[in-house]
Amino acid sequence: MLEDGGGKMTVPKNADFILSKAKGERHASASSAVKAKNKRKKIKGRRMKNVLNINNEHLRELENEAIFVMREVAAQFENKVLLFSGGKDSIVLVYLARKAFWPAKIPFTLMHIDTGHNFEETLKFRDDLAKEFGADLIVKYVQDSIDKGRVTEETGINASRNKAQSVTLLDAVDELRIDVAIGGGRRDEEKARAKERFFSHRNEFGQWDPKNQRPELWNIFNGRKHMGEHFRVFPISNWTELDVWQYILNENIKLPELYYTHRRKIFSRNGTYLAWAPFMQLKPNEEVFETDVRCRTIGDITCTGVTLSKATSLEEIISEIAATRVTERGGRYDDKRSEAAMEDRKKEGYF
Repeated sequence: MLEDGGGKMTVPKNADFILSKAKGERHASASSAVKAKNKRKKIKGRRMKNVLNINNEHLRELENEAIFVMREVAAQFENKVLLFSGGKDSIVLVYLARKAFWPAKIPFTLMHIDTGHNFEETLKFRDDLAKEFGADLIVKYVQDSIDKGRVTEETGINASRNKAQSVTLLDAVDELRIDVAIGGGRRDEEKARAKERFFSHRNEFGQWDPKNQRPELWNIFNGRKHMGEHFRVFPISNWTELDVWQYILNENIKLPELYYTHRRKIFSRNGTYLAWAPFMQLKPNEEVFETDVRCRTIGDITCTGVTLSKATSLEEIISEIAATRVTERGGRYDDKRSEAAMEDRKKEGYF
């Protein structure tokens, strides 16, 4: 507003131009601020990755290898399922499958063996991810196997349904005539899994014989089998736990909140922290308390150990894992039953 000679206020003829210019300058200033902020985030992200020592070329090689294995599965087998528990390894497998066959639909049906003692957060994430990816999901329940008398449920303080999953899985393989089941097992997890091939042959009883596996020279995979036999295939066999987490960070993969630090009621048993649930029995000397924990690996609540942690971001988790001297399955209570607990379960048809 300007004052004329008579003391009246008048609007200059170029007022619209001046107002438009001022708005433009404010918009340009705000836009520059946003660009500067995004640039700082990118620089911070690059610095963080440098600090975390992420080798992108190495991760691309692992990704290409896993995609190649998945495409081999699609080419050699008819009835294919991807064993999906809602854990980080099976989630990475689903993302790899989408990359391998994009823009087509994932050619594998997702299958979960539900013990009835799973974390609620995992089950919700399982259902949400299947819906997001438009993938078919089959859920088989250990409780059904118990009700049919196919398996006897364990009793006592250390009772778990983890081992009973093998029967439910093998029944599903037989019922659905599954040729191959893709799993997220990795060789760095446990010494029994270190013996696995990419294509792991199972006999007509669903059993695994480590001495009767096919050679895989030059990544040539032999998927031939007799009637009633099937294969388990592990596309991320050569990945380590750290590789998985770095890949999750690079690809911005969503995970259940269980993997991040959260408050939970837990108790200590034989050197392992376990999440408390109403169906778990406590020894007289065991006390339940609430603290900050997170999961490194997720399975049945009765055998999934939790880690005392303050890591609330992927970067903090990666730093924590890089510094730890305890293996990923070091907190799995089912692996502590014997020195050969995992191998014994695998021979019976376990994942």
